[in-house]
Amino acid sequence: MRLQDACNIAWRLDAWAARQPEAPAVVHRGVTLTYGALGALCDRHAHRLAALGIGRGTRVALMVRPGFDFFALTFALFKLGAVPVLIDPGMGLGYMRQCLAEAAPEAFIGVPLAHAARVAGGWARSSLRCRIVVGGWFPGAHRLEGGPPVSSPFPRAETGPDDVAAVLFTSGSTGVPKGAVYLHRTFDAQVSFLASRFGLGPGGIDLPTFPLFALFDAALGATAILPEMDFTRPGQVDPRAIVEPIRRHGVTQMFGSPALLDRVGRWAEGRDLSLPSLRLVISAGAPVPPAVLRRFGALLAPEAAIYTPYGATEALPVAAITAAEVLGETAAAWARGEGTCVGRLVEGIELAVIPVSDDPILAWSDALRLAPGAVGELAVRGPIVSPRYHGRPDHDARGKIPDGQGGVWHRMGDLGRLDAQGRIWFLGRKSHRVRAAAGDMYTIPCEAVYNQHPLVKRSALVGVPDPAHPGTQRPVLCVELEPGQPRGGSPGLAAEILALGQAHDHTRAISILLFHPRFPVDIRHNAKIFREQLAGWAQERVR
Repeated sequence: MRLQDACNIAWRLDAWAARQPEAPAVVHRGVTLTYGALGALCDRHAHRLAALGIGRGTRVALMVRPGFDFFALTFALFKLGAVPVLIDPGMGLGYMRQCLAEAAPEAFIGVPLAHAARVAGGWARSSLRCRIVVGGWFPGAHRLEGGPPVSSPFPRAETGPDDVAAVLFTSGSTGVPKGAVYLHRTFDAQVSFLASRFGLGPGGIDLPTFPLFALFDAALGATAILPEMDFTRPGQVDPRAIVEPIRRHGVTQMFGSPALLDRVGRWAEGRDLSLPSLRLVISAGAPVPPAVLRRFGALLAPEAAIYTPYGATEALPVAAITAAEVLGETAAAWARGEGTCVGRLVEGIELAVIPVSDDPILAWSDALRLAPGAVGELAVRGPIVSPRYHGRPDHDARGKIPDGQGGVWHRMGDLGRLDAQGRIWFLGRKSHRVRAAAGDMYTIPCEAVYNQHPLVKRSALVGVPDPAHPGTQRPVLCVELEPGQPRGGSPGLAAEILALGQAHDHTRAISILLFHPRFPVDIRHNAKIFREQLAGWAQERVR
């Protein structure tokens, strides 16, 4: 079936439930739910939600733990033509309140703890008209499990390709999270890409360590094995919670953030351990250091592949590269400070490198394109691009460029360049560039030089006001050391690390180093460094 025949992303679950009703869809805490049972549960939830007044266009905040209900409720909302609002629960109470105020959901579906937080924080108080509790009881909320039993299929709403399917909030790694609007065709384009590029589909056994990525399994006909972990802290996962289900269920594919792969790979070093069933690993959310790829790759069979797609909540995926290409070719350039190669564009995506500016661009012009090899901001256009933000016209103005044909270019907010082979090199976030007196300095090329030191776990370049040159910044290198090192480093270590930068023109101006006990990172992937927070911390220490 094609999207134009359906116009509702829920058609994919219906199709798999009919085609392979006995195939396992989700395995959670030792219990298996087949596709037939998942489809029936989805229909049952859709009937219940409809009876409670949820229908086409209803915005619904969904805060349910990963499990059977998470899958069934999401697709039930799609079926209804409702709009699930998905927000990371660990982003902080202040951000949560602000995001829900902007999203203005009319319904709130959550576990009792989520409802307690909603009441305590005053979340969406003025917009809510329906409250539904899952897996328990909460005063003033309808129980999802209530109502008469229903066994009939629920008809899909006749939504169009350009109808809003969901609002997905960004991780907030560069400011207040924003709600990216996803259309039904956006989701369908992503699913089609995953099937064609990575061969994902029926027979695949997936270990998704990011809940939203797990939903693709149900749309692809694959089996999702949900690990026992805190999904908001992938960088602190017990490695056995990842390794054991892979071996027990013969997992063939997995998604893991760079922080999760790093933790599992470090734990596995020195152990007689392999994961022969795993054929495909996808890691995204932040650049994946070559050392992480090398360590985790040592667990896999020679024919297995690790992909590191590049993209953002607003446009995913944009490009992809394999660990084999990174380790065999581009890692050496990364170590020299040339940036992180994120690969070639995926099918259907158009990319342009445009001048670096923080000002809105009112209309697209091909004159914006910089020459090949020039550094600028990356902008993309294609079917996987979210057309706008929910309730953020100011961010639409700064982040979207009307293309004159009814579509938009999305400004990624990332700095990069294209090489002679058409590959994209990522140099860091535009907002993170240090505006030094001698010119802009980019985070990824600078940090890579210092990350070569064996005692450096990771580094972060930030800028503090430069009193000698008003309006500019002094570059400061923040360093998080490998576990087990003294908090402030051993005597002479700072000078030793800084000396690495003297061999390169682009890092020679860095003369200030501060050791930090543990970098603040994003909740979603535990991999994106909150450089704004580090900059404030550094400013207090540099006078």
